[in-house]
Amino acid sequence: MNPGITQRVVSKIDVSCPPRSIHDELAVEEPLEIRVAGDSVAVTMRSPGEDTRLAVGFLFSEGIIESIDDVGRVFHCGRPGTEGYGNAIDVLPAPGHSLDIERVSASRRGTLTTSACGVCGRRDVADLVARCSVLPPGPEIPAALLTGSIDGMRRNQPTFTHTGGVHAAAAFDRDGDALACSEDVGRHNAVDKAVGALLFDRLVGAPGGAVLLAVSGRASFEIVQKAAVARIPVVASVSAASSLAVDLAADVGITLAGFVRRNGFNLYAHPERVVR
Repeated sequence: MNPGITQRVVSKIDVSCPPRSIHDELAVEEPLEIRVAGDSVAVTMRSPGEDTRLAVGFLFSEGIIESIDDVGRVFHCGRPGTEGYGNAIDVLPAPGHSLDIERVSASRRGTLTTSACGVCGRRDVADLVARCSVLPPGPEIPAALLTGSIDGMRRNQPTFTHTGGVHAAAAFDRDGDALACSEDVGRHNAVDKAVGALLFDRLVGAPGGAVLLAVSGRASFEIVQKAAVARIPVVASVSAASSLAVDLAADVGITLAGFVRRNGFNLYAHPERVVR
């Protein structure tokens, strides 16, 4: 059973016939408190499922961990069957490692991060830019990889198929094979889940790792930032890019594509990677 799907009775209104009651499938949205060694770091509104990947991907994006080697045990807090079980997760450091939760700004720690959250709670945009070292030139990728990534992501969205109410993020290698694909009510959470999967598979920055991140929502500043931290040189979005996302992509060496469709796309930054 998909933990990200539930049902509610709704009134179906159609101008051609009388109203009727039906059972409709909805995307589940619940809070997840992310802790590090018992200390609360953030609460995010997310789709249940892949919580371990979400927590690890979030901590990586925030700079609290540098690789999966920093992580020891990751587990849901409490006892199965009790109220609220599954909505708090704790990440313990690996033996000999320490995790500095102060890297998350004081204004963000312990506060609610909504499923639509961008750079909320940040003291300064420069705090994000400081984490993004410039990516080297290359690799060149065919335009077909960009256009095909959206279809490849869509084929891995079972929750969206049932509910129409979640975002997705998918990471692809140079051959167009999907290395990770995740869904969530929050587009930022979906990216953290996908990056978390890459971390567990030790594919972040590795040969044969991800060269393209496809996202179902708009390309915002934080989406580009998460790609830069994960060393993914190309971001493809089905929607528009924000001005700050374009500026960051240009600064850190990321090829940013928007409005990606089967017959074309817009290139906002570093078009030299894309060949026809």
